[in-house]
Amino acid sequence: MVEIARDELVLIRHAPADHGGRLCGRTDVAARLPDATALRPLKAALAGVTPVVSPALRCRQTAGALFPDVTPQIDARLWEQDFGMQDGMAFADLPDLGPMALEDLARIRATGGESFVDMVARTEPALRGLFRQVQQSGPIAVVAHAGTARAALGLALGQPHLGLSFEIEPLSLTRLRCHAGGLSVVRTNERIVPK
Repeated sequence: MVEIARDELVLIRHAPADHGGRLCGRTDVAARLPDATALRPLKAALAGVTPVVSPALRCRQTAGALFPDVTPQIDARLWEQDFGMQDGMAFADLPDLGPMALEDLARIRATGGESFVDMVARTEPALRGLFRQVQQSGPIAVVAHAGTARAALGLALGQPHLGLSFEIEPLSLTRLRCHAGGLSVVRTNERIVPK
């Protein structure tokens, strides 16, 4: 049984997106939610945690399944990275960037979109506000995107590009302890819902 501590920010990646084999950063697609029985252990672990949600449909649907009796706060700053002209492209048609250092990868920006570094800068005020809120009021769950969890990990590590090192599966938990000295990583990619 997972026990969320009072000083934790928990980032939950939304349920698998119904993306049809296409990149969906800002494309607003639905979630493919597992049945209620599969979600029961995750719902139990999150009991008593305050939800905050990205406005994306897949995140709102996931939050609705996990927190059916709570109206979550919606924060537009928690959207996934904007992939610009590449958003909606078939995965097979995305350009192959080849091997690249994380610092360079974090600065890649598709036409009309934002880089991962840009995304971290966009989400940082929201995340830092949530870190302070956890310290004052107790645990918060953010139902958002892989990019949002990676941005938070990059902030915790003090180097945003390092967030790209982490795998973040659908419905996995990324848990950060919020304390006066900053943040520490409790767990990443923690699975409670069976695949």
